[in-house]
Amino acid sequence: MPLPSFDPTDYATQLAEKLATFKEGFAAFGLPEPGVFSSSPRHYRMRAEFRMWHQDERVDYAMFDPENPKQPVILPTFPVATESICTLMPLLRERLQANEILKRRLFQVNFLATLSGEMLVTLIYHRPLDSDWEAAARALAGELNIHLIGRSRKQKIVTDRDWVLEEFELNGRQLRYQQIEGSFSQPNAGVNRQMLAWACEQAAAIGEDLVELYCGNGNFTVALAPQFNRVLATEVSKSSVAAAHYNLNANNIDNVTLLRMSSDEISEALARERPFERMKDIDLDSYHFSTLFVDPPRAGLDAVTLNLAASFEHILYISCNPQTLQENVAALNATHDISAAAVFDQFPYTHHLECGLLLKRR
Repeated sequence: MPLPSFDPTDYATQLAEKLATFKEGFAAFGLPEPGVFSSSPRHYRMRAEFRMWHQDERVDYAMFDPENPKQPVILPTFPVATESICTLMPLLRERLQANEILKRRLFQVNFLATLSGEMLVTLIYHRPLDSDWEAAARALAGELNIHLIGRSRKQKIVTDRDWVLEEFELNGRQLRYQQIEGSFSQPNAGVNRQMLAWACEQAAAIGEDLVELYCGNGNFTVALAPQFNRVLATEVSKSSVAAAHYNLNANNIDNVTLLRMSSDEISEALARERPFERMKDIDLDSYHFSTLFVDPPRAGLDAVTLNLAASFEHILYISCNPQTLQENVAALNATHDISAAAVFDQFPYTHHLECGLLLKRR
């Protein structure tokens, strides 16, 4: 978005326009009235990244407007970010400003916050980091009660740990998630909770077993697992798989088998087209899969995965790209109807819209 367009008073109008576009795009598929899950109009982002702008011995947070990319927009605070980030921003800037070791050739600052109150800050430099930097960084982390990481080319210095622990309540359960620096986590925690609750509501009456693709750090896996007898979940990112294992253990979930496999590979395995050493101890014939859950990248599902999806009674689909979701629904239209729909406004003041569909085989 062009930075000057941020205006909370326009939020409801912008969301209504996005909803109308979504409904128009799916009208041909008999779309039921979608649930609408809005964001807080301010302080909703749990992640924020800023360039650090150096001028006349001063350092400031900055972003660059796409309409004028060479002119920095100085940001003393950032009302899009969660309140804990906004509170920390001036405190951190003052200390960076006052410490030449921490300030010198500092290029970027990344914030990762949680609803549970933890904060991870990454300082990125255009110079090597040495023991003096590490000592100053450890002192700063202790003073501000944050987790702190330093990065430069081929360097990563972690002052204590490179992850935060998110924790929140969902449907009477207290869920815990490890979120690792540099790995994907949901940027809008409030809307994420609404997505999880909606997905659980759709799955509540289905039962039997679940296949989940693109499970990431287990965001949906942890929430959905109690709704099914067993879950077979897959993910290709090594760091996300490690976080997912942590999160399953942290939430005492024992009915999930997690595999590091691509969607193509699991499609071949489920079709019995190819054996995989990683699955040698898994008896696929013992599962009774009723549902496929997918939360794919913006490109949506490829042809192989669509073919797999068509074989399931239910498809629970979370999408960050309504256009590719529309293309995938068109490909599945011969076999499945839309039985429930929702939109989740993860990204206010942008054209992006997260959405969810429950597809049921005819």
